[in-house]
Amino acid sequence: MTTLPHALSTLDEHLPWVLDTYRDLHRHPELSLREHRTAGRVVEELRAMEAAVGAVDHPSGGFEIIEGVGGTGVIAVLRGGDGPTVLLRADMDGLPVREETGLEWASVDTGITYDGDGPVPVMHACGHDTHVASLLGSLRLLLDARDGWSGTVVAVFQPAEEQHNGAEKMVADGLVGRIPTADVALGQHVMPGPADAVEIAAGPIMAACDDFRITLRGRGAHGASPHLGLDPVVMAASLVMRLQTVVSRHTDPEDAAVLSVGRIEGGTKNNIIPEHAVVEGTVRSFDPEVSRRCCELIVRMAHAEADAHGAPEPEVRFFDRLPVTDNDPGVVDTVRGALREALGEDRVAEMPRASGSEDFSVLPDAFGTPYAYWNFGAFDRESWLASEDPHGEFPDNHSPAFAPVPEVSLRTGVTAMTAAAWAWLGRR
Repeated sequence: MTTLPHALSTLDEHLPWVLDTYRDLHRHPELSLREHRTAGRVVEELRAMEAAVGAVDHPSGGFEIIEGVGGTGVIAVLRGGDGPTVLLRADMDGLPVREETGLEWASVDTGITYDGDGPVPVMHACGHDTHVASLLGSLRLLLDARDGWSGTVVAVFQPAEEQHNGAEKMVADGLVGRIPTADVALGQHVMPGPADAVEIAAGPIMAACDDFRITLRGRGAHGASPHLGLDPVVMAASLVMRLQTVVSRHTDPEDAAVLSVGRIEGGTKNNIIPEHAVVEGTVRSFDPEVSRRCCELIVRMAHAEADAHGAPEPEVRFFDRLPVTDNDPGVVDTVRGALREALGEDRVAEMPRASGSEDFSVLPDAFGTPYAYWNFGAFDRESWLASEDPHGEFPDNHSPAFAPVPEVSLRTGVTAMTAAAWAWLGRR
């Protein structure tokens, strides 16, 4: 097998370009399904690296680029002869967050949400800019080492992970019929932790997601005469507390589940009983039966709350439903070995199970392809290890202060994705 260092031998040469690309992406984030500039930059960089190495003159040709998949998604197919097909994924969207990092390349951009709200401040508060830059860097290394591997690389630059429907939209746009079927799919995410290390584990590593919206209907009245109306705000307040029992009193303690209400909206003025109120929340679980039971209880409790007040039936809608991210044990064993070889034994840790959710698995699930998904760190190792409470001291993803140390984290991101892909592509 061609040795891994061959694939990584040009990393130092290209890292400044990866850093410049990252800073540009960070400075100009875009919201879900609005990633037009980001997608354009991806295509621009793909064409530039293709030209730099004369890829079109290679017997297998250059990149086959498909734009606009699922709206703003970009796919780049790079062929290198007979061999396995490896799908590599990076998500592209930012968040409606006002950046407070103080970075020289901090975002001051604004955007319009897909629902038409805005303008709102936009930031890469979840590190998707590092994912895009890392995948571009990996593609350049694989181009440089093209005579050392055999197979096909399918790079997917996915929109709207934060909106939980980007992968779904790509699949609905005919993804399965437009790209080669992958033998394995690989994805990664930057997270709080030492920037020179990764975490990976087999089995269910991230929860399924069932987001819900409950619209409670009442009857408007003056705040001074509430007995003449039906108050949906009171119903909403009561329902929020009742929903806490879905997990605490109706779910087996052996079954992991989370139910959180993140939004309540009702009324326009302090002395008006409104016509309706909205309660929105999310359920996270690792078992389809637990998910089904939680959702059933949410519906039952919403209807019971309305019935208790003599109010019209509420509307209960579930949306942004995501599957469990369930890493294939065989794929994980292979990836873990490659990561240990590339980064060092002590830089590869066991990934703890998280109640957060991801739509990455929607892509390989559409093909029936096994996959692995891992995390790489964001922060300076010495500072992280010196902290008595690193998770309390360092900003988490989605924080306005989230700022990975770019050179180390990007080096790790490029190395990890390249090494993982090489485990399948490297000639034997």
